[in-house]
Amino acid sequence: MAKHLDLEEQEQLAELKHFWQQYGDLITWVLIAVFGAIAAWNGYQYWQRSQAAQASVMYDEITRAVQSGDAAKIERSLADMKERFGGTTYAQQAGLLAARAYYDKGNVDASLAALNGVADKASDEGYKAIARLRMAGLLLEKKSYDEALKQLAGDFPKDFGALAADRRGDILAAQGKKTEAKAEYEKAYQGLDERADYRRLVEVKLNALGVDPVAAPGKPAGDAAAGEVKNK
Repeated sequence: MAKHLDLEEQEQLAELKHFWQQYGDLITWVLIAVFGAIAAWNGYQYWQRSQAAQASVMYDEITRAVQSGDAAKIERSLADMKERFGGTTYAQQAGLLAARAYYDKGNVDASLAALNGVADKASDEGYKAIARLRMAGLLLEKKSYDEALKQLAGDFPKDFGALAADRRGDILAAQGKKTEAKAEYEKAYQGLDERADYRRLVEVKLNALGVDPVAAPGKPAGDAAAGEVKNK
């Protein structure tokens, strides 16, 4: 019986050796690839956490620089942030914060440059949309109407579509293109939530152009008022 078991064990060992000789290298490389991928993923996760932590510290520095009004420090810190952590959310937030600080200081060109950096580099579509809307507003102030409209060309995320239409209406109204401005304001009015306070502002803009969106979209405000008097 013992000899019979020994023979079976020898046959199994022989089969195992044959199997390993045939597939051993492949199994080894597969295991190396699997464990390597796990190690790489863990390393990437650690790197991301480290990047976010360092970017957070630098964002705090930019915030303090903005609060102190130190324009030179804002510029240095923002440039460092873009170079080292340009792909992080903190970098986009810092760009928007710096743009506001530059604008408050009267440096519109620096504000535009900061916003342009966010619009070009942000991975989040929301940050891109905010930057483009603000750039369009600054260009409107500078009366660079064509450049302002370029910032509003193309698609916007759903939550920003009405705001983009409103801004286009502002630019077209400034150019004296009242018909086109009305159309954009009406898009904005229809796209905004009925409970949104900003919708009331768009309504005022439409009223100024002779349209009462509450009575009926596209209906002149004067006609609506006349109808109310008649009904009374």
